[in-house]
Amino acid sequence: MSTIPSHLKNVDVFISEEKIQSRISQLGQEITNDFAGEEIVVIGVLNGAFMFCADLIRQIKLPVHLEFMGASSYGDGTESSGQLDITLDLKKSIEGKNVVVVEDIVDTGLTLKYLLADLKNRSPKSLKTCSLLHKPSKTQHHIPINYLAFEVEDQFVIGYGLDLAGKYRELPFIGLYRGE
Repeated sequence: MSTIPSHLKNVDVFISEEKIQSRISQLGQEITNDFAGEEIVVIGVLNGAFMFCADLIRQIKLPVHLEFMGASSYGDGTESSGQLDITLDLKKSIEGKNVVVVEDIVDTGLTLKYLLADLKNRSPKSLKTCSLLHKPSKTQHHIPINYLAFEVEDQFVIGYGLDLAGKYRELPFIGLYRGE
């Protein structure tokens, strides 16, 4: 069971480590079934999706080529800035490949809207999305999420790769941040 270290008195466990891992196992099976033995390119969106992406690809029983893209719309705040910065691009071509973009959280939808438009221009065979979390109440750009772990209310969450100004990514669970 997920326990909170004593120095994190301002964090409540929202989604436990066990619940996260169980859902990731299910998503890995769905992706494995959907691509039926074909190779896929998994693109993890940095920095937040790195933990989710690592655990997810271990559950996919297919040949996987892993790539990363860096994108940020939060800066050091708790709300999306509305502008997207690409901080790292792909190293290999995705032309003719089955692609699954793995995101930590779909909030406004801005990041995925931009990334999907960019990736579609690179002529993949297929392009699907996977997200750990989705906040439907914040959605401004409706993007299909093909594989979703959890839908959450409009609360600021941290842990399991999600951060507040670079902190709390290391937590094995998703927590609710209550402030300092």
